[in-house]
Amino acid sequence: MANGKRIRSLDILRGLAILGTLGTNIWLFAYLGDVNYIFTFTHNEWWLSGDDFLRILFLSLINGKLLGILAIMFGVGLELKYQQSKRLSGAWPRGYIWISFFLLLEGFLHFTLILEYDILMSYAVTAIIVSFIVKMQKRLIRITMISAAVIHLLFIFVVFLGMLSSPGGDSLVPISQKVMNLYQNGTWINQIQYRLLNFWELRTEAIFLMPFNVCMFLIGVLLVRVGAFESDDNGRDMRKRMMKIGLLVGLPLNLLLFIPGGYLDFPVRYVFAPILSIGYMGVIILLIEKFQNFSLWDALEKVGKMSLSCYVLQNILSSILFYGWGVGLGGHPRSYMVISMWILICLFQILFATLWLRYFKMGPMEAARKRLTNPFISKGKKEDLQI
Repeated sequence: MANGKRIRSLDILRGLAILGTLGTNIWLFAYLGDVNYIFTFTHNEWWLSGDDFLRILFLSLINGKLLGILAIMFGVGLELKYQQSKRLSGAWPRGYIWISFFLLLEGFLHFTLILEYDILMSYAVTAIIVSFIVKMQKRLIRITMISAAVIHLLFIFVVFLGMLSSPGGDSLVPISQKVMNLYQNGTWINQIQYRLLNFWELRTEAIFLMPFNVCMFLIGVLLVRVGAFESDDNGRDMRKRMMKIGLLVGLPLNLLLFIPGGYLDFPVRYVFAPILSIGYMGVIILLIEKFQNFSLWDALEKVGKMSLSCYVLQNILSSILFYGWGVGLGGHPRSYMVISMWILICLFQILFATLWLRYFKMGPMEAARKRLTNPFISKGKKEDLQI
């Protein structure tokens, strides 16, 4: 990694994470903003309904897991940029902070125009915080990571206690019929007004997840520093450990989503999911090394190189398909239909990324970001690193 060249497996992981993130968000689009459908606090009698069983099985494997990979990959990209800055004797984190501020603006526009559950704003703020932490000694970085994890766990514990004391059958997050009608019958402008007028309320999760994001970013930083992505024996041993621990511990814990009542929804999504995320990362990289010519890797790699463009594109497509001002498929679709639409959108993104990169070096949003941020980054040799 010292030569600053792109690492193929990281682009593949990033592409997988982007497509997998849609695997969670698409339920929000399909059910018109009703967050309860990505949890099981209600609609959880899976033993009586094949539709509910399919939804919960899908979410137990996807929900929070691919988003965890994406957060870790942001940390990996941050560490690679930090290493690049040291090689080029650049001023850190001045240039990176400007890139993060631009990401914050992109996130605000994405939140306002497309999706109130945007992750870019939260990741941008986290990136600014972590950009200062990476300059510390490894021991202090670990202490900071553990401290952030403890704060996050305390918050989840409080929420868990609140859920235990709530009457059975209540919604995890109350969603008014007015909001659902907005997405089913309202115009695009009406939805923009709703997001802006309820900005802080809709950004509550992003704010409270800041310690979690800091922890996940720092996991990515430390994975780079211990050589987890290197092609040597140490790197392979690290990835095998990631796979074994992540799958043997994380998979059973994430299947707790099937326990009736939904009381473990928050622990599964916000505590157990990242464990399985690490297992997924280990498995994927080991499969890449074993089956290097598998055509799926090329497709995911292209999506990973255009991760920002594809993230925004998939949410635009979902809005068009499910909201009332578009095709209007949202409401109460069957689970197989939601999953089928997810697969179709993923295939479209792969096709889009493949065709775009045939004629251009990077995605449209990546190119715009580079053009707008380059004047604020120290001059010198430019390296092709994951951001």
